[in-house]
Amino acid sequence: MTRALLVAALGFAPAACRSAVAPSSAAPADSAAVFERLKDLEGAWSGMATIGDESFPVETRWRATGAGSAVEETLFVGTPHEMVTMYHLDGARLMLTHYCAAQNQPRMTASAATAAPGGGFEAAFAFLDCTNLASPQAMHMHDAQLSLDAQGVLRSRWTAWSAGKPDHDAVFELRRR
Repeated sequence: MTRALLVAALGFAPAACRSAVAPSSAAPADSAAVFERLKDLEGAWSGMATIGDESFPVETRWRATGAGSAVEETLFVGTPHEMVTMYHLDGARLMLTHYCAAQNQPRMTASAATAAPGGGFEAAFAFLDCTNLASPQAMHMHDAQLSLDAQGVLRSRWTAWSAGKPDHDAVFELRRR
């Protein structure tokens, strides 16, 4: 089968893994510093998750791996909905891949990254593409924000998209155990 016929037969596949708006190729200046701060999160964290109108306790775990080249965040530790997010640098660009309970793997790049004095940071991630996405309309995590404040509170907000638009947020507020 020729490439043109294969693309036509797959129909949605090329669009399924492509962002509607191409992310900037320029990496935020603090990407490397924020990545170093992510390594400092190593250990167990607990707190509350809020998804829609429901709030419940949550456990997460952070660890550096790959000789310090990646940071693994495990959400919902020990539950049937356990998920992993891997953070890493791609040159100067900070990226993440989220291995979701929805059975897909969105990738995002940092669109903003700021390292604050005292170890805090803020990072915003924008959708790049997604593997194993059934269709462009299927539910997937589309963007995320992550921050650590001066009091040691780790916050994240993940925005899920469905039918081509924002559907709901998953918000986490955690403290180191």
